[in-house]
Parts: sequence; C-alpha cells; structure tokens
Amino acid sequence: MLKRYLPFLSWIPEYNRSFLFKDLIAGVTVGVMLIPQGMAYALIAGLPPVYGLYAALVPNLIYAFTGSSRKLAVGPVALDSLIVASSLAAMKLANIDDYISMAIFLALFVGSIQLVMGFMRLGFLSNFLSKPVVSGFTSAAAIVIAISQLKHFFGLQITTNNTLETLQAIFGQLSETNFYDLSIGFAAILVILGLKKLNRKLPAAMVVVILSILGIFFFMVNDTDVHIVGQIPKGLPAFRMPQLDIDLIIKAFPTAMALAFIAFAEAMTIAKAVEDQSKEYHTEPNQELRALGISNIIGSLFQSFPANAGLSRTAVNVNEGAKTGVASLVSVLIVGLTLLFLTPFFYYLPKSVLGAIILVAVYGLIDLKYPKQLWQQRKDEFFLLLVTFLTTLLIGISQGIIFGVLFSLLLLVNRTSKPHIAILGRIRGTDYFKNISRFSNDIELVDNILVLRFDGQLYFANKDYFKAELYKNIAEKGNTLKYIILNAEAINYIDSSALNMLDQVVSDLKTKNIELLIAGVIGPTRDILFSSGLIKKIGKENLFVRTSEAFEYCTNRKEKNSIQEKVSLQSKTKHL
Repeated sequence: MLKRYLPFLSWIPEYNRSFLFKDLIAGVTVGVMLIPQGMAYALIAGLPPVYGLYAALVPNLIYAFTGSSRKLAVGPVALDSLIVASSLAAMKLANIDDYISMAIFLALFVGSIQLVMGFMRLGFLSNFLSKPVVSGFTSAAAIVIAISQLKHFFGLQITTNNTLETLQAIFGQLSETNFYDLSIGFAAILVILGLKKLNRKLPAAMVVVILSILGIFFFMVNDTDVHIVGQIPKGLPAFRMPQLDIDLIIKAFPTAMALAFIAFAEAMTIAKAVEDQSKEYHTEPNQELRALGISNIIGSLFQSFPANAGLSRTAVNVNEGAKTGVASLVSVLIVGLTLLFLTPFFYYLPKSVLGAIILVAVYGLIDLKYPKQLWQQRKDEFFLLLVTFLTTLLIGISQGIIFGVLFSLLLLVNRTSKPHIAILGRIRGTDYFKNISRFSNDIELVDNILVLRFDGQLYFANKDYFKAELYKNIAEKGNTLKYIILNAEAINYIDSSALNMLDQVVSDLKTKNIELLIAGVIGPTRDILFSSGLIKKIGKENLFVRTSEAFEYCTNRKEKNSIQEKVSLQSKTKHL
C-alpha cells in the first residue's frame, strides 16, 4: 500500500552505490539547466523570474518521492507557463500582486484536480489526446511562446499576451527597438547553438547567462541601456497559504481543468517514452496523476506556479544515465543553494538572454516531418492536426487543445459510424473465407448463402448503416437467398439500439424465409446476445464457432432439402 503511493520505497532499499555517480552527474546538469530555464519560463508566465526557481524547487522535491517514473524531471514548463499567462491575461487582474496570487492559486487548483483524478483512477483519459492533436497543439504553442518573447528580444514594452495583438504591436513599435537588447539576444542564440554543436552535453544556457551577466556588469556604463532582470529576492520560498475565494475558483476552473489534463498527458507521453527506452521500471498513470497533484499542491504552499515534467530536462536525465529519483534531489539542492546564495548575481542578467534561451528551446518543439507524413498517409488526421494548430495559434491555448480533442472524437465517431463491411466467399478446396472484392480468383460463392463480415462494434451510430448494407446485399442476391451468415469476430460490443435493430431484422428475415446464422462470436458479445434474450429469436443452434462450420451447415441443409424435394417429386410422379 505504501509503495503504491510512495514509489521511492520500492527503489531506495535496493539502491546500488554504482548508481550514485550517474545520479549526481545528471542531477547537477539538470540543476544547472533549471536555473536559467526556470527564470525564463517564469517570464513566459508573466511572473518575476524568482518564481521560476520556486517552481523548480518544491514540486521537483515532492515528485522525487511520489512519482512512479524514476527519471522524470519536474519543474516549470514552457507550454504550461504559456497557458497560465494566456488565462490570467484574460482575467484582467488589477495588479501584479493579484496576478502572482492567482498563478499560485492555479497551482493549488490544478494539483487538487490531478489528485482527485488519480484517486478516481482516471489516468486512461490521457489516451484521448491523439498524436495529431498533441503535435498540432505543441507546434502552435511553440510559435505562440516564441512570439511572446519577441518583446524581450527587441526590448519593447508590450503588455498584451494575445498572439496577433503582440505581432501587431511589435511591427508598430519597430522604430523603438532597443538595439542593445537585440544584439545581446542574437549573440546569445549564436553562442547557445555553437556550444550545442560543439558538444550537446555542455550547459549552453548557463554559459550564456554567466557571460551576459559579466558583460553587463563590466561593460555597460548605464544599466538603463539594457533591460535587465533586476533585484531577485534571496532565500528559500516562505510557507504561505494561497488565497482562496469562490470567485477565484469559478474564474480559474476552465483553465485549471484544461491545464490538469494537458499537463498529465504531456507528462505521461514523456514518462512512457523514457520507460520504453530504459525498460527498468513501470510507470503507473494513476500514480503519476497523484504525484503531479500533490507536487503542485505542496508547491503552491511555497509560492510555486503550476509545474510539470520537462521534456528537455528529462532527456538530460536519461542521457546522463540517471537511475533513480536521487538525481532530482540533487537538482533540487542546486536550485536551493542558488536561492540561498546566488540570486544577487543575477541582477544584471539581460531579459533578452532569457528570451533567447526560450526561442532556442521552443524551436525543437515545432515538428514539420509528422504533418508531411500525415498528408501522404492519413489526410483526415492531417486536417485534425491543422485544425488544432490553427485554433491554438489564432484563438487560444485552452481552446486549441479542447477543440482538438473534440474534433478527434468527431473523427472517431465518423469512422465507427461506417465501419468496413466485407462480403466473404470460400477459397476453393479450403476452409478459409476472404473478401470477394480483394480475392476474386478461386472464390466459391453459393447463390442461396450470403456471408457478411462487420468490422467494428455495433451501436447506435452505425446500426442504420449496417441494416442498409445488409438489405442492399440481400436485394443483390435476389429470391434465391435462404441463409445469411454474419461473421461477428470483429464485433466486440452491441448496444441496446443495435439489439433492437437486430431483433427487427431477424423478424423480417423470417417472414422472407431467410435464416440468420452468426459465426465467430466472442465471449462478451455472446453474453450480450444471451442477456438481452435475442438469442431466443436467433436460436442457439444458429451460433457457430467458425464461419466454415456455419457454411457447411447451410450447404448440408441445401443438399438435404434437394434430396427431400426429389423424393417428394418422385412420390408424386409415382402416385400419378
């Protein structure tokens, strides 16, 4: 029981000393990454940079003890930060203090929803985010994040968080560009890309941060020439209860629900990818929900805004050979020491450098290969990706993911409303039945037998389609038809609407002297036929394990009837 809710109890007794070195290296590397990333992602969320360090501290610490994934790195994330910024901007809060309070409350609210979802075992909900939706959403969100950081890059004072309004304001204020900020931002991008090309393991972002701070400190005579981070509070975050108010709950509910769902799906995608690669442990979706929930709840008590698993930091954990949550504990220690002793050194950090770090990071989130692949192979899913992308980019973050999920469900209903139906024939000399439209040669067809396969569950959305296709094929067979064999191997469910339809069809077929036989019914579907009472009308004797058995039964019945007709005819002739 304890191991289920506190997974660290599973690995801590078996901790091997050989793991320590790799955990230390991974933890230090991720910790160094977290410092500039955390401050940059706080800027995305519209918060002072120190809140990014707060979000990198307590949530990461709690997750190390409660998460079922041993390599996931939790903290501030660009995508979640953008959702926070866009939702809080729409609330039009009075001042920065109210804005910060709402962001912290959002962490509490999101964590509470995730915790409840975890105890209700709703981890399966992450499956409703299909890859086209995630890809379209992530690519659009990356562009939105990049656009939101251009104001720091150009050194402009822009208050709006709307993508189109931000672009319009940037073009309108280009003449006011701060060329110091622009030059530093471009230089930072070039240095980061150069260091990454030289050696991907180098902490490029941290190197750029240090170089830019030294450069501003020693060479900028007037510190108003460059927009800098300024004073960052020193010390660990204090315990403080988030402000609770019924109006806040009502305002934040849509965003909190969307963020809880998106964050979990994002975390599970990363966790599953790591699990499949390492094959060292099992990631439990419901425990991940609980772990993320409690991490955000406790984090909010220490002034954290919503935190989640970070893709880039988790990738570093994996690449550096992290084995357990000890790596996360080490990264927490690095962030904690920074808050205690190093925050004064970040006073001269240019905001354009943080913008450059974000621009480089989000560039990797834009996926062009997958849409091209979908266009060539699955155009319906390509349009799903495109709709999600455009909705996220032009309307909003929350609307994009919600609309994407709804559109994907609509596609699913559309597909299942007209599943594949095949007319089968027996391959001569065998007991195999194949689709006559695919295997036209050596197919044996019998005039008075129709063999039909329905490839999908039978429910209210496709019952009329099934009935229409059945009667169309009955009409093509003509008056010679005596037997219909329904291959039900692919039918895994029949709802009440479809049962009612089948009841009517069986009655109608009987009036036409046509007998319905069902072959290959799986257990759950057979249970439905029996519990509904429909089996009484169909007849137990008309259920067959294999299509070939039903076909032989019909063929034998035909031969038997022919013999009986001959005997009857001979008897009548003799009598005459």
